[in-house]
Amino acid sequence: MTPAERRAGASLAAIFALRMLGLFLILPVFSVHAHQIPGGDNLTLVGLAIGAYGLTQAFLQMAYGAASDRFGRKPVIVFGLVLFVIGSAVAAVASDIGTVIAGRVLQGAGAISAAVTALAADLTRDQHRTKVMAMIGSSIGLVFALSMVAAPILYNVIGMSGIFWLTALLAAAAIGVVLYVVPAAPPVPRAPTGLFGEVFRDGQLMRLNMGVFVLHLIQTAMWVMVPAALVSGANLPLPEHWKVYLPAVLLSFAVMVPAVIAAERNNRMKPVFGAAVALLVIVQAGLFVFGTSAVTLGLWLTLFFVAFNVLEAILPSWISKVAPAHAKGTALGLYNTLQSIGLFLGGMLGGWLAEHFGSGAVNLVCGVLAVIWLLLAASMNPPARRVTPASAAH
Repeated sequence: MTPAERRAGASLAAIFALRMLGLFLILPVFSVHAHQIPGGDNLTLVGLAIGAYGLTQAFLQMAYGAASDRFGRKPVIVFGLVLFVIGSAVAAVASDIGTVIAGRVLQGAGAISAAVTALAADLTRDQHRTKVMAMIGSSIGLVFALSMVAAPILYNVIGMSGIFWLTALLAAAAIGVVLYVVPAAPPVPRAPTGLFGEVFRDGQLMRLNMGVFVLHLIQTAMWVMVPAALVSGANLPLPEHWKVYLPAVLLSFAVMVPAVIAAERNNRMKPVFGAAVALLVIVQAGLFVFGTSAVTLGLWLTLFFVAFNVLEAILPSWISKVAPAHAKGTALGLYNTLQSIGLFLGGMLGGWLAEHFGSGAVNLVCGVLAVIWLLLAASMNPPARRVTPASAAH
């Protein structure tokens, strides 16, 4: 890659990371903290607070992508980040579960994922686009893992309000990265009409979209229950949860990095992808049967982080390989929309299942969804290895 492409990839991944870190930081602590505020004893509302930002993202992701085609990528990204800052501030001053939900809805209204990934496509040549998409996908997995370790420590030091204020600060920093670090975007040519229908009819793309939906649904559904399980089942106070998360994160990255390298360099993306989805099934079965002690929870969380991080790196890379060249923005918009729907429904479904049927039902339903995804993945064709001539970078 050229220096400009490396700068574009690193800076856009940083924008994703700064924003997603703020979103993920509440996952390990909020379900425990919620018991201290009015309305927080209702697990359905707790799940809604965790997943609410995914609802507004789901509605607005395509709109932001279309707006970035018309008004330019950077202005749309900055506008979305400003809304995210406002939503973080609302959640920071909230004194009840309803106001937290309102803040999370505003956070989700900054639905910039499609615009950021479209900008990444604008700033990189085709033969290097997969690397940049993998950088962005890996950044999501990295900050998710980091949030699992950092959140309990931060909660003990600055509290839930402080975490939301930190989230606002991180989003403000991302605005600075957009304005002063990301290279200038080239003009965006107007695309032909009818692209949504073309993408929607593409079986390969829709299998990948189903995958990101399931992955993020499982992620948020699990974290309605995991912190409480560590407190009650493993007798581990919230400030000490990092003792489980940190080893799990470090071990998961030790496995994830060579797995992703093997998938890219050896053209083994499909078997690595399938193995990661199968690992999700094993994790849910393990949590359902054995997930009670600190040791067993640590084991299953380590395996979950391995699967999650591998899939977060491979999914956007695979999308960029199989999406039609003239419809990449539309394909990424649909991909991010279904990711957001998964985030929202995961929080809602996890809270509702836990409240009415217990934590085992959460793992059972997540396991069934992972099995369905595994069957869909088995029928996919591996992405073709493309060889394109060298050309000047944008």
